[in-house]
Amino acid sequence: MKSTPSKFGKTPHQPSLWTRADALKVHADDPTTTQPLVSANFPVLSDEVFIWDTMPLRDIDGNITSVDGWSVIFTLTADRHPNDPQYLDQNGNYDVIRDWNDRHGRAKMYYWFSRTGKDWKLGGRVMAEGVSPTVREWAGTPILLNEQGEVDLYYTAVTPGATIVKVRGRVVTTEHGVSLVGFEKVKPLFEADGKMYQTEAQNAFWGFRDPWPFRDPKDGKLYMLFEGNVAGERGSHKVGKAEIGDVPPGYEDVGNSRFQTACVGIAVARDEDGDDWEMLPPLLTAVGVNDQTERPHFVFQDGKYYLFTISHTFTYADGVTGPDGVYGFVADSLFGPYVPLNGSGLVLGNPSSQPFQTYSHCVMPNGLVTSFIDSVPTDHTGTQIRIGGTEAPTVGIKIKGQQTFVVAEYDYGYIPPMLDVTLK
Repeated sequence: MKSTPSKFGKTPHQPSLWTRADALKVHADDPTTTQPLVSANFPVLSDEVFIWDTMPLRDIDGNITSVDGWSVIFTLTADRHPNDPQYLDQNGNYDVIRDWNDRHGRAKMYYWFSRTGKDWKLGGRVMAEGVSPTVREWAGTPILLNEQGEVDLYYTAVTPGATIVKVRGRVVTTEHGVSLVGFEKVKPLFEADGKMYQTEAQNAFWGFRDPWPFRDPKDGKLYMLFEGNVAGERGSHKVGKAEIGDVPPGYEDVGNSRFQTACVGIAVARDEDGDDWEMLPPLLTAVGVNDQTERPHFVFQDGKYYLFTISHTFTYADGVTGPDGVYGFVADSLFGPYVPLNGSGLVLGNPSSQPFQTYSHCVMPNGLVTSFIDSVPTDHTGTQIRIGGTEAPTVGIKIKGQQTFVVAEYDYGYIPPMLDVTLK
């Protein structure tokens, strides 16, 4: 896609490409890029709710932050319905798989707190019913703003439409726990424009969500990453030589890959409070490769920009594939060019024996990677599964130049703070 001049005065940039040639290098079960097996005997955070996307409280620079010694995480959450007739099978047994698969339609933002960074206690809803302007509250980022405990929660308001929004509240601590107050006025920020980012009118299967604000360590400006799809009517995109890349003979056929149009979007703030934003051209596109680059986020290390995003096997295009997991790219400057880590982009994928065990990975600046448990086989055939809806074991990775390595495994839901803020 062509870049467009910014009214804000930013230098136009060309998106970096995740090519089909890059994706051909993806290999499942490489031990250096594969999540360790999750036991089917995993503990569950709660018998009353499912949780999935986990959003640790952090500062604007990405550091995982505790408050008065309390760690805080936000999660997409939905009630479990073990006694609801619509989720009982013909024998009256609870169909947990169907209940789990329906969770997105009733997703709400909840919070949890812990003294240990792992023994999480449920705090409750972040926003009261009716505060959010849409039916679903989808993933985003909570930012601790100051020593007064103010928090800006950026998230995605979905159905009708999809809008990047923010709501400000405050974290309050006692000897016994954490409560959230405020979070009463949701401010819409921006929506897909149809010129750089695909709209629902252009594609019923579009994606526009997952805001992740940050301050560029080099220019000091406030930006935001988000997931999108490249603008244009569904099926109209071209998968040309640039999108294909340097493939061997016999791999030139792209099939129907024009339907896969994922991108990592970026916006720049016109103000210091993050209330006024301008969308810029995508940082990275995956036209002809994949249709989802969810929850994009950065780790800033050694003067480099490490861009991480999550994706699925089922969202890959014809002729390429890879495991569910986290993918990464690296550049020397914010606007690239970005190259795929490990040659392919794959950083941490599920093992082929348990392809759906974990998802929604978040790579933290300390090298720890959190995710949630989706489903784990309970027999050797893989036909019987146990639904998760809870925190997965945390994994440690090491980032070295353009490579990453799995080096450690920790407890379930282990998200330790990198710094503690004492409230005043």
